[in-house]
Amino acid sequence: MNRFTIPRDIYFGENALDVLKTLEGSKAVLVIGGSSVKKNGNLDKIQQLLSEANIETTVIEGITTEPTTQIVKKGVRVLNDFQPDWVIGIGGGSVMDAAKAMWLFYEHPELTFEDATRPFSLPRLRTKAKFVGIPTTSGSASEISNLSVITDAETGVKYPLADFELTPDMAIIDPVMVQSMPKHVIAYSGMDAITHSIEAYVAKPRTIFTDSLAIEAAEVLKENLLASYQGDRKAREQVHYAQAMAGMAFANAVLGNVHSLSHKSGPTFNMPHGCANAIYLPYVIQFNRTVVEDRYAAIAKRLGLKGENNKELVDSLIAWIRDLNREMNIPNTLQEYGVSEEMFHAHVDEMAANAVQDPCTSTNPRETSVEEMKKLYIAAFYGLDVNF
Repeated sequence: MNRFTIPRDIYFGENALDVLKTLEGSKAVLVIGGSSVKKNGNLDKIQQLLSEANIETTVIEGITTEPTTQIVKKGVRVLNDFQPDWVIGIGGGSVMDAAKAMWLFYEHPELTFEDATRPFSLPRLRTKAKFVGIPTTSGSASEISNLSVITDAETGVKYPLADFELTPDMAIIDPVMVQSMPKHVIAYSGMDAITHSIEAYVAKPRTIFTDSLAIEAAEVLKENLLASYQGDRKAREQVHYAQAMAGMAFANAVLGNVHSLSHKSGPTFNMPHGCANAIYLPYVIQFNRTVVEDRYAAIAKRLGLKGENNKELVDSLIAWIRDLNREMNIPNTLQEYGVSEEMFHAHVDEMAANAVQDPCTSTNPRETSVEEMKKLYIAAFYGLDVNF
């Protein structure tokens, strides 16, 4: 038996934020990142809409780094004092992930972090509050997904919290929230969305439902991401919708080795998640093509890439990703990003061992050993073809 779970309500399009006026409740905690949502007036707009619903608000701000256990604990104290019946994450993936984890431990203060990291074993939520996700970037799809990635404050290792209980009750995908994104954020978040669509399409738990969303999202991203990066507002709106479609796919089909590699190396090299995904994606496609070349070829064909057979189509897919990286000023190797040989070799063994234990590795279409994961890191560092 398969399962497909997304938020109960997804509001999208111009003025989608207006739905906030219809919420029923008395208090809401708004979790935000830096100052951009304040400067562009969107925070004031959201608070005004909630005020019209007679909902009192307080703000947790400053989630400007990937969320750690310390950040989550600090936020939970605010929730405990304020006692909201809505938790609203407003931001990119890091903000949304932090908000979800705060919500979880607000609902279940007895839960330990170790308990929470066991996949699909969380207790029931929504006994105290419901969750709304409002994305300000176009990539993570955390407003759609059942995931929250939290970094252990002591070890620096990223741990995905995965459970359908973490699926938001409502997602509000309003293009006004992403029109002022910086170019590097457009690039990194866009490549995150492309990675989601491709990994979901080849992941072991894929279904006909996830396939349709993943491949359609990939096509919309192919047609609009570069134009969005170059400043086209309509293209940016389309990318914002496509990343949510990719999110619906990966939230149910899960992901693969690209995310395993990224989760374990991002904190080590201080590398943004979407940038890491963009670097690793071509190498993982080369690795996985031995078992799912036909699936990658189907994506390439849908995207209109050249090729007379599966091999040529997959080669075109890899070349397209690398070309897109270059056009958006994203490096194609870890060395090009700025990671030194000394730092890389000091951490690669530990990263490979941790990456194999990442939940995303279990759904990658090809089984992966620690030695193979290490070879993937080495290939991505030096820019080597993956032929093992």
